[in-house]
This record gives sequence, structure tokens and C-alpha cells, in this order.
Amino acid sequence: MATRTFLCFNHGKFLLPFTTTKFIPASRRPIKSLSFSSVSCSLNTPQPTVEPKSQMGSTPNVVKILEERGLLESITNENLRLVCSDQTAGPLKVYCGFDPTAESLHLGNLLGLIVLSWFQRCGHKAVALIGGATGRIGDPSGKSQERPELDLESLEKNIAGIMEIVNKILSKNANLGSEKKSNFVILNNYDWWKEVRLLDFLKQVGRYARVGSMMSKESVKKRLESEQGMSYTEFTYQLLQGYDFLYLFKNEGVNVQIGGSDQWGNITAGTELIRKILQAEGAYGLTFPLLLKSDGTKFGKSEDGAIWLSPSMLSPYKFYQYFFSVPDADVVRFLKILTFLNMEEINELESAMKKPGYVPNTAQRKLAEEITRFVHGEDGLTEALKATEALRPGSETKLDWETIEGIAEDVPSRSLPYTKVLNLSIVDLSVSSGLFESKSAARRLLKQGGIYLNNNRVDNESKRIKAEDIVDGKVLLLSAGKKNKVVVRIS
Repeated sequence: MATRTFLCFNHGKFLLPFTTTKFIPASRRPIKSLSFSSVSCSLNTPQPTVEPKSQMGSTPNVVKILEERGLLESITNENLRLVCSDQTAGPLKVYCGFDPTAESLHLGNLLGLIVLSWFQRCGHKAVALIGGATGRIGDPSGKSQERPELDLESLEKNIAGIMEIVNKILSKNANLGSEKKSNFVILNNYDWWKEVRLLDFLKQVGRYARVGSMMSKESVKKRLESEQGMSYTEFTYQLLQGYDFLYLFKNEGVNVQIGGSDQWGNITAGTELIRKILQAEGAYGLTFPLLLKSDGTKFGKSEDGAIWLSPSMLSPYKFYQYFFSVPDADVVRFLKILTFLNMEEINELESAMKKPGYVPNTAQRKLAEEITRFVHGEDGLTEALKATEALRPGSETKLDWETIEGIAEDVPSRSLPYTKVLNLSIVDLSVSSGLFESKSAARRLLKQGGIYLNNNRVDNESKRIKAEDIVDGKVLLLSAGKKNKVVVRIS
């Protein structure tokens, strides 16, 4: 067998040339402890590609599942379908990257966690990569202008917040699949990037990147044609993400990178670097569709902004309500891509929607319950259901101070002195609290039976606030119809 000689660098310094005759993929080596203090790129001669065996075992084929549910956009190599079913090859290690651009992930990031979860459930291992390094650059994919630079304090805070969310969600799948043990890990790419020197990187990696290919990427072409253009910093992002895949493939045995369809250019940059630098096969990319509504608009924004996954930035109650309000035209598709319900149950719900006697929003309720449980756990779902029922106008559920405070961040609120609230007419309170702009508007809705005090309909215009109306002596809840509410805190 012919030998090859390569240079390697460690801690930014070149080591002596070495000679090797055999490349052992990391996926077939014993798993090492996850400790990164250097960049070590010993480049060796690869073994010939081994085709997956034809006889398939009982391992569920995750690619087939994703395709059936509408979660598959593209794969870099059809061989991945076979590898996913080949029990003799062992589990795959699959990674998805999350740049810490905010303190919480949002609904747009959720599909990445769901696809990682499907890999876990099918017996594979998930790697969530936090972009502590790439987050300082900013991914231009899908962006019309360059991201603002984050200070280090904000970056560290964002990393901690995202790691907490990812750990909470992926740990739900730790006992699923074929291996009843931990099947995920969270890494930070700053652990290896902090030691890399520019000149070494250009020599070791940059020389293999073709500028023409980089400029042909869709995300780059769109930005180059825009008025804002693209900075050199952003232009290099795909090379940085590509190297992440190479590093994880070489050192941690990661076989597959996943991402939204806008990540195709970044993912293929990684598979190309692995092929050219390591001269190895077996690295795959998989993309899923972006989360869009039936009308083509982005799904993941509310009137108030992003749908955050952190309960500190969006309460489980409001998270639940967002999915409960999904239009009928979208709900079945979202049940397929955002939940783990089996397809038979989803098809039954779809059929029921077309039959007489279908109770409106039954499918939406199931969607909201499943996705709230997945993101916020059973406690979060219980909190959301309790608040939903208690805050329904006309509900017989007795309100308490904690339930009302639980939604105070999600609805308008106003603080008023006890002396000004006591004996105040319901019409005057509706105006002073900001629920209505005028007394005439309040009177009009009151006559129509649309004003509620603590979920009880107010039928009398002469109604005045009594001490027993103030819940636990602290708050009042005023509602105009089903949706418009205001919390009045008594100071």
C-alpha cells in the first residue's frame, strides 16, 4: 500500500511530518472523553468505502420516517438510506448546529431538535453543537443583512441559555431507541477554534476551498446581489461550519450533519472538506424544509415577535395558545412535523376533520398539547392547561392570584391603588385599566354580554368593584370577549 506524508498542526504550531498507511475512521474507534483543548488534524490515508449490507435489521429507518412525515428536503448521498438500516454498522452520530444569537432558541430552531430526536428514537446518537465560535461571525444564510456583533458577556449568557434548553429536550429521548443509555452530547465549537491560527488554517484548510464553489452557494449569491452586499467575514462562514463537520467526523465519529434547507451550502462545504482533506467517504448531509405556513409565510412569529422555547421568555400558556390557534389548513402538516404521534393517529384526526360532528379545534388542541409537552415537559403542559381553562371567560374554575400572575407577562397589565379601585364602576375600571379607550365602547360591549370580571360575565352597568372581587386581595382580571384581557394589580 502506498504511503502518504502530511503536515499536522497542534495549538497553532506545525508538528513534524508523519507517515501512515491506514486511516481508521473515528466512528470505528473507541469513543474518547469529550475534552477539547487543541486542534489535532492528523490526516491519514482512508480505507476503501464499505457498502452497507443488503439485509436490513429491525432498526427503524430514520430517513424513511422523516420522508413520510415531510421532514426530508435533501440528502447528499442516497447511501444514507442504507446506512440507517444497517445494524452491523452501529449507530450513526448526527449533529445539528445552533448559533447563540439569542438567550433562547425559537420555533425556527425546533425542527433541528425534532429531527435529532427522531435519530435518537431510531437508535442513533445526537450531537448538539453550540456555535460559541461561529456565533461571533454570524451565518448569512437566509439573512438580508449582517448580524450585529455580540459582546462576550451576552454571548456567554446566550450559550448557557441554549445549552439548558437543548439538554432539557434531548434528555427526553435518552431512554428511547435501541440503546438504553445516554445518546446525546452537547459541544461548543469554541473549544477547538480558540486554538486555531489564521495562517495555519489557510494553509491546512483554505487551500482546499474553491472560491467559485463558495460564491455559487444560494445564500452567498442572494447577498452579493443585494444592496448591502456581503462582508468577507460572513463569506468565510461556510468554510468555518464546513471545518466543524470535518473536526467532528475526524475526532468524534460524527457521520451526519443536519440543518434547514437554507443550510445546504454550509453542509456540502463540510462533506467536500472531508472528502478532499481526509480523503474519506461516509460523511452525509441531510436537510429538512423550513417551517412555513400554507400561504408560504414563515411560521414562528407572533404579533409580539419570535416564539421562544424558553419559559422565561414566553410562558407555556402563551406557547400553548399559539399552537391552539393554528389554521385548519396547516394543523395536519404540523402534527406530522412537530409531534411524534404515529401516522395512523394523525390520519384519523385528518379524517375526523372532514366528517359531520367534528368538534372545532380538536386537532389544534392535540397539536398544542403534544408540542408543549415536548418543549416544556408535563409540568409546563399542566400549567398551560390550567391557565387556559381558568382564563376562559365563563369558566367555573376558581381563579387564584398565582394563575392570574402566570399570564401577567403575556397580557397587558396596569397597577392601580386599592382606594381608587374599590367602589369604582366596571365601566370606569374598563377605561382606566386600558381595556377600552372610551366609556361608550365599554357600555356597548357590556350590553352585548361581552365584559367579564374574573371570568364572570357582568350583566349590570351599575356594577361596582367590591373587596371580595379582588382575587386574594391582589389582582383583578378584566376580559373583553374571549381574547382581550388586562390584569389589574392592586397597589
